[in-house]
Amino acid sequence: MLLCKLWLPLFGVLVAFLPGIGAAAEQTLPISTFWKGVSTDWEAKVFKGETAYSFTFDPEKRVTVIEAWSRATASGRYRKIKVDLVKTPFLNWSWKVAEPLSGIDENTKAGDDFAARLYVVVERGIMGLSSLSVNYVWASQHPAGATWPSPFTRNVRLLAVDSATAQLNSWINHKRNVREDFKELFGEDIQSIDAVALMTDTDNSGKSAHAFYGEIWFSSQ
Repeated sequence: MLLCKLWLPLFGVLVAFLPGIGAAAEQTLPISTFWKGVSTDWEAKVFKGETAYSFTFDPEKRVTVIEAWSRATASGRYRKIKVDLVKTPFLNWSWKVAEPLSGIDENTKAGDDFAARLYVVVERGIMGLSSLSVNYVWASQHPAGATWPSPFTRNVRLLAVDSATAQLNSWINHKRNVREDFKELFGEDIQSIDAVALMTDTDNSGKSAHAFYGEIWFSSQ
């Protein structure tokens, strides 16, 4: 009996450190594999002109990333993938902006451009006309934490996670609870999304921007 009592505390310590025991193991859902230098699951979406996207080796990360150059252009890359926000509500990504935008009014159609933008989409309606989207952006006018509706449609909400020249030329890691963001911005409990996209766009302002995108994934924690 004494031996059993001595083992019980030790067993508790082991349980606490074994993965998947004593606490729920984290679930992850990869969205990108840019580090491989391929993006076969991603498609191009052109709005106005072609933003130049290419694979490049980043010496700081020591891995391949996506580099984006936009000069009065707006095209993006998107991946159609069903993501269960009940199981994996957290969107994780990293990005770096080398050339930001300035002197624009992001509340207007003429200023609806962003050096870096990552967005999630809930597809609805015929031809997707009723789809909802949350856009996480590197803003130029709005401060980090600000939210506002797209000047083009009420079905898109923008959320600034970075702003202006703060941390320019530095990799920044982000984690957002997408399910909670949809609740906050649209008042709906969205339990799954249908697509993820990235875009560096400057077509409305006619300016230029330069950014980099690292890996993208969803997680349970």
